Amino acid sequence: QVQVVESGGGLAQPGGSLRLSCAASGISFRFYIMGWYRQAPGKQRELVATITSGDVTNYADSVKDRFTISADNSKNTVYLQMNSLKPEDTAVYYCNAIHNWSKRAYWGQGTQVTVSS
Repeated sequence: QVQVVESGGGLAQPGGSLRLSCAASGISFRFYIMGWYRQAPGKQRELVATITSGDVTNYADSVKDRFTISADNSKNTVYLQMNSLKPEDTAVYYCNAIHNWSKRAYWGQGTQVTVSS
């Protein structure tokens, strides 16, 4: 059974930092693209960052140079380091795993990130 579980959300001040973690069980990172998405109130879910098994990364323009996605394959865990946070980063952040070939996707339950003074 595949499980994707996020953690690390919370409240941060503008300019502050948070690190999100995503632990995935029941899959092998070798065959998946791992990603972080976010959904703010009243908005559609949007891509934040992705990482392949070969450590190729991709970022939304809005988070480039502020967020960093990384993976620890030995722990089946993906991280999202978020620096220089802005109020507009406030959203529920979701971890996602997409199979390279079948494109079958698994989602976590989401973790709330709130950036406010």
